[in-house]
Amino acid sequence: MQDEATAVEMPGPGISAGEARPHVRLLHGMRKPANWLQLVRFGIVGGSGFVVNIAMYAVCVHAAGLDYRLASVLAWVVAVLNNFMLNRHWTFDAAAGSARLQGLRFLLVSLVAEGFSLALLTAFVQGAEIEKVAAQALAVAAVMPLNFLGNKLWSFRERG
Repeated sequence: MQDEATAVEMPGPGISAGEARPHVRLLHGMRKPANWLQLVRFGIVGGSGFVVNIAMYAVCVHAAGLDYRLASVLAWVVAVLNNFMLNRHWTFDAAAGSARLQGLRFLLVSLVAEGFSLALLTAFVQGAEIEKVAAQALAVAAVMPLNFLGNKLWSFRERG
């Protein structure tokens, strides 16, 4: 069964969602209120993961004295576990799908996002000389759209 947020109606006879170019699918998907609700849910889950990430990062950097890049990876692991369960069951309502496949895809999307986040973190700390916790917050927030699109369109997509 396909939910409103995943369904994309394409204009014109004989054009399926799979045949349409990605930017056309994106524009049509933006017209669906269910997609915006899903984005809000993703933001709420991301917000909780963000708090978990920043708290863990601050403890690792300040209390444990770890290198800021290692602290970022450790904080990311804890936040990913939190976010996978919440996104799977609440944001994308994908409990009917294979948890292993979704988990693997979620991990891959998260790894790509963490790669971008680490690059931004390093640039913010070393290049812009932003304080480490603030730099982590900026980097994590900057990769949220990448995370959402990857998870919506790949990790938790429904087979129709």
